[in-house]
Formats: sequence, structure tokens, C-alpha cells
Amino acid sequence: MTDAPAKAPFDLSTPLGRARTYLDYLWNDHAYLRLGFSNAHWISEELVRANQPWPHQLAAWKARGIKTIINLRGGFDASFHALEKDACQRLGLTMVDFTITSREVPSVQRVLGAKRLFETIEYPAMMHCKSGADRAGIMSVLYMHFRKGKTIREAMDQLHLRYLHVKQGKTGVLDYTFERYLEEGEPAGMSFLEWVQSPMYDPAGMKATFRAQMLGSLITERLLRRE
Repeated sequence: MTDAPAKAPFDLSTPLGRARTYLDYLWNDHAYLRLGFSNAHWISEELVRANQPWPHQLAAWKARGIKTIINLRGGFDASFHALEKDACQRLGLTMVDFTITSREVPSVQRVLGAKRLFETIEYPAMMHCKSGADRAGIMSVLYMHFRKGKTIREAMDQLHLRYLHVKQGKTGVLDYTFERYLEEGEPAGMSFLEWVQSPMYDPAGMKATFRAQMLGSLITERLLRRE
């Protein structure tokens, strides 16, 4: 006797299942906060960053010419992912999952993966995390550097309070990653990519030396409840 296949946690094939998925999305993913606020910013003529979109917002992006949606959250068993995947399929949008974290120094593989991502996706594209602040921020830095040729110092402007990124909290480890390059790699004459692939790049060690400020952590962890 074989085991039955695992049932998807959110079933959109029935009206009741779709309603339950939307209710979970609305409440547990705090989607009610994003009905009128998308934290959307075009950072180039081909790429926009934003917070988690509703299905109707994906339709609006499709109408504006967007061809690819990049989900930075992972969340493959979550209500937001079920709704987003379903909407992209119905709208004919390409959905790409590229999971990245907001409280870790990115691995070498993640940095190289981001470079490949921006080299291979179809544009115009929209990328999002939950709030459009932190994971969208670090990926915007990497996009500006790898695809647009900005220096890391210039590209770091994508990690800014105007995008709701709070440097003083635990998410400040993202800024710290690039600051360490400017302190170590750049003075040694290394490109960012050379530094990342060198023995100088130690994600675990860098994470251990980073210290978030208490007030910033209170804002990001308790008040904003960032992922």
C-alpha cells in the first residue's frame, strides 16, 4: 500500500478553498496593510521593486508591461505563494522564486545566483519581498552593481529609509555586508565579486561581529514584524 500524496496546504480549486486562502493571506500575512500601499519604486527602466503584491496588483503590473515576477520570500507552502503562483499562471507572467534572507550575510552561492538571475530573466520585471524594504533592498544593490555597473558605494543607496529599510535593526546586517567590502575589499583593489569569492569573505564570521542596535531591533522585530 502506497502513501497518498501530500495535500497542498492551500487549495484554490474550490470557492471555499480559495476563500480560506484569501483569509489566511489577509490576516496572517498582514495583506490588509498592503491594499493601498505597494512600496513600489522603479529603480531602472526595466525593474521595479515592491512589497508582496495582491493578485489584482499583479494584473495591474501586467498591464504596465511587466513580464517577470521575482519572489524573494520563498514561502512555498504559504497562502501568499499559492495566490501569487495562481495569478501569474492566469496572467501569463513568469514567476521566479529566488529565496534570500534579511538577517543573514548572503552566501557566495546566493550572490552568484543573484548575478545569474539578473543576467537571464526577461525584462521588464518586478521583484518583491514582504515589505519591499530589506530583501528587495539587498537584491536592488546587487542588481545596480552587476547589471547597471554602479559601484557598491553608489548601489548601497537602495538600502535606505525611504524604502522603509531600517539599518539600525537586525536587518542592518545587509548594510554591514557591503560596508565590510568597502573597508576590506575595495582598499585592496578587489572588485566586489573578487572579494566575495576570496577567503576574506566569511559570512558566518561577519554575522557574528555584527551588532544590531536595540531601538532598531525593536522597530523591525516587534513593531513592523519584518520577516
